[in-house]
Amino acid sequence: MLTAIFLPLILACFIPLISKWKYSIHTGWFVLIIPFSIFVYLIQQVGTRFSPFEKTYPWIPSMDIHFDLYLDGLSLLFGLLISGIGTLVVLYSIYYLHKSEQLGHFYLYLLMFMSAMFGVVFSDNVYVLYTFWELTSLSSFLLIGYWNHRKGSRYGALKSMLITVFGGLSMLGGLLLLTIVTDTTSIQEMISQKETIMNSPQFGWIIAFLFLGAFTKSAQFPFHIWLPDAMEAPTPVSAYLHSATMVKAGIFLIARFSPILSQSDWFFIIVSGFGILTLCWGSFMAVRQTDLKGILAYSTISQLGMIMAMLGFGTKIAVFAAVFHILNHATFKGSLFMVAGIVDHETGTRDIRKLGGLMTFMPITATLAFFGTFSMAGFPLPFLNGFYSKELFFDAALLHHFSVDGFAQLLKVIIPYLAVFGSIFTFVYSMYLVFGTFRGEYKEKELKTKPHEAPIGMLISPIVLVLGVIIIGLFPNLFNESFLAHAAQSIKGVEIHKKIKFWHGFNSIPLYMSLAVVAIGSILAYTRKRWSSVYNVIPGTLSFNRVYDWLVDKTTAYSEVVTESYMSGSLKHYVRYILIAILVVTFGTLWLTTDLTISNPDLASIGIPDMLVVSMMVIASVATIFTNNRIAAILILGVVGYGLAILFVIYRAPDLALTQLIIETVTVALFLLVFMHLPKLEKRNESKGTVFFNATVSILFGAMMTFVAIFSYSSKWFEPISDYFLETAVSLGGGHNVVNVILVDMRGLDTLFEIAVLGIAALGIYGMIKLRRDKGEK
Repeated sequence: MLTAIFLPLILACFIPLISKWKYSIHTGWFVLIIPFSIFVYLIQQVGTRFSPFEKTYPWIPSMDIHFDLYLDGLSLLFGLLISGIGTLVVLYSIYYLHKSEQLGHFYLYLLMFMSAMFGVVFSDNVYVLYTFWELTSLSSFLLIGYWNHRKGSRYGALKSMLITVFGGLSMLGGLLLLTIVTDTTSIQEMISQKETIMNSPQFGWIIAFLFLGAFTKSAQFPFHIWLPDAMEAPTPVSAYLHSATMVKAGIFLIARFSPILSQSDWFFIIVSGFGILTLCWGSFMAVRQTDLKGILAYSTISQLGMIMAMLGFGTKIAVFAAVFHILNHATFKGSLFMVAGIVDHETGTRDIRKLGGLMTFMPITATLAFFGTFSMAGFPLPFLNGFYSKELFFDAALLHHFSVDGFAQLLKVIIPYLAVFGSIFTFVYSMYLVFGTFRGEYKEKELKTKPHEAPIGMLISPIVLVLGVIIIGLFPNLFNESFLAHAAQSIKGVEIHKKIKFWHGFNSIPLYMSLAVVAIGSILAYTRKRWSSVYNVIPGTLSFNRVYDWLVDKTTAYSEVVTESYMSGSLKHYVRYILIAILVVTFGTLWLTTDLTISNPDLASIGIPDMLVVSMMVIASVATIFTNNRIAAILILGVVGYGLAILFVIYRAPDLALTQLIIETVTVALFLLVFMHLPKLEKRNESKGTVFFNATVSILFGAMMTFVAIFSYSSKWFEPISDYFLETAVSLGGGHNVVNVILVDMRGLDTLFEIAVLGIAALGIYGMIKLRRDKGEK
């Protein structure tokens, strides 16, 4: 598991070098090795005697944050999807992306995303999971915005990141509350304390925050709006992120925490309610789309809603059906995204209004599309895997032996009807997609180039996925006991044995539900143009996209007003704001939380030399205010620093004295080096009110620092850490200069990050200089 997580990241470090050879050999061939190797390893774990496996690597023990990894049936299912679909997507991208593209960027982002997804599904520590969760948002932002010269790509990337990061932060709140309630950061240990969590007063906030994280990631209504705009990404990205992996991260989160969250009736109401609503809305809106990937985007939304609803039902058959459909959806939806990319690649358009009659020119692609769309529609054929999971969904939606009260009872009654409604429109958009593209009139004048079949390399990946559709359809129990049952058991917590069958007899209610879907769906598909005007009424002009755009525009506008109110360009103003903020926070904290006592039982006696040095420092400090000579100001300021070094010598702190001398010497030297660039010191004509205000802030800040120093000395809340440094400076740091050992060894990581910040700032400055050199002063 650790290898699966970090191997893609390690290779990503070498992608910039490998991509230099892209004109001799496509970068994708190097990348292909990684997901394929991981898939081969994970497939070996599939077996009838599979048992969960866990491993812990210490990371931040003081915060109980360890690299806890956990492999069970659920994480194995997702691991196989990430690596298996990832292998096919990389292979597909080799033929889809030309060598002239920025392949180094693309595969770097793709490997980063792959690592992040492995980290999400294999993590047992909530904070490790959150870290990788947000990395998926960042890497998907980069992948969606890969063609950054397009306005739509930039808009879709930003939209997806804002919505999913908002959900991620909400999820973090839920994870923090879970940690506080259970006093552990391990997900499995949290599950073992589900009764404690259920009885906690924070339980309501926990489920609310976790649901927000899951719903935003898996594009549940009303957070679904980011997914259609994410279709601006290259087709390999859509096939990987938006059909098999990223959008299912929210599904994974609900499934993983289901043993905890399902203890509440609100779990059924919220998860099933939003899931079934998402199914209906996504399938209804898919028929309205004219872009092939737009149809598939709303199709994905509806299918995710269907899986989410089944998890919300929480019954054995529903959980098993959800797991089964996760696998089936990845096969037929991944192949359909690739087919859409092939059509776009070979015809120059994805607009279904300009397409038609392509079956004659692209017979293999059309065949793949027929298998994929009819499986997605749940058409009753024994070699289509989508039909089996759709039947299980209908059976689960009937909610046999499911006892609830109140509003949940009403929801239970209407869910079967909504399931049929959503499935009818699923059938309609499936028929619209396949027949609108490959059958009908060939519109030669609408196409820029004459269509032709795609090269075999581009067809391999969708062929493999369609073979998966057929094999699962013909042998639905092939991975049942050894694979799917383990995943369902990981969610439900009990053994689930379900025999998948094509025919259940004439007394099967799901059979009649499927027949109703096919019959009504066929009529609506055939008469689509006659009733499509209904979209002028529902949704009409209403759109959650408008709400999102309004929020972003207003936030940007108000942020500009607030920012311009204090970003005056005056360093004096900035310092004033910073000092006032520190004053308010520090004095407020001292007043509210501290018993303000002054104790000085063991202070050193003050002699005449001390008084003379301090007096000299005070005089020098005051003199800096009144001098108008820059050199004099620098030297007078140096007097203060050197005076402090003398005080350290008087009080027998040679380490501090030496350090202070070095710092002060370097500071004075730096001031003198940039002397020509320092502003001239002139007397400012300021109002008496401004002078008084500045003096007040300065005096209060000085008083605050004095009080903090006195109170910190007087308050002995903890054992002094100085004893530890004195005892270990030589043994751990190898130096007798305790101050230097603290800076270099004890605070080594802090110093490292300070250097990293300086390095990043240097890169930013270099970028700005290079930009000005390349594109002129403006």
